[in-house]
Amino acid sequence: MEFSLISSAQELSEKIVVSDRVFGQIFNDDLVHQVVVAYQAGGRQGTKAQKNRAAVRGGGIKPWRQKGTGRARAGTIRSPIWVGGGKAFAATPRNFMQKVNKKMYNAAMRSILSRLANDGVLLFVDDVVIDSPKTKEMVQKLNAYNVSDVLIICSEISENLYLAARNLGHVDVIDVPLIDPLSLLSYKNVLVTKDALPLIEERFS
Repeated sequence: MEFSLISSAQELSEKIVVSDRVFGQIFNDDLVHQVVVAYQAGGRQGTKAQKNRAAVRGGGIKPWRQKGTGRARAGTIRSPIWVGGGKAFAATPRNFMQKVNKKMYNAAMRSILSRLANDGVLLFVDDVVIDSPKTKEMVQKLNAYNVSDVLIICSEISENLYLAARNLGHVDVIDVPLIDPLSLLSYKNVLVTKDALPLIEERFS
């Protein structure tokens, strides 16, 4: 497959050939959905914990005798209906991880990249160079590329680029090892630098 490579002067300077295996696949909706759900589930902490009546301190002795006091019978002061008692259905730490093997994950990523390329929202640029860490300069660069809500994928993130983009809520800059399915689907456009392209093809081929 061939795509136009946008130069730093914001002109279509040349054609770039990309891998059909990575950018030319049929979109598999079910697989992508499974991988995205698994990715989101993996981000859940699951560390909420409460104490049941067995874990709450105290309550080892019957507070009063069974009969003759005029009060309701009670076996422990740590009953769930008592103040300071244990939780009836206590939450326990939980692991939300869902197993997705590497072959499925890579196939889903190829499917997403192919859809982005087919829809025309995946743009290839020679480089995204920011001379100074200024948000204004970053906005001007994006306006020249005619994008606003964008994910920028680089082979290596420069300090100026990171600082210039971090104040923009609709812009994110990542390198190739940090690419994930949710990020690719969360932005209207995806900019891939020329140096990052072979790394992407190597990772997901």
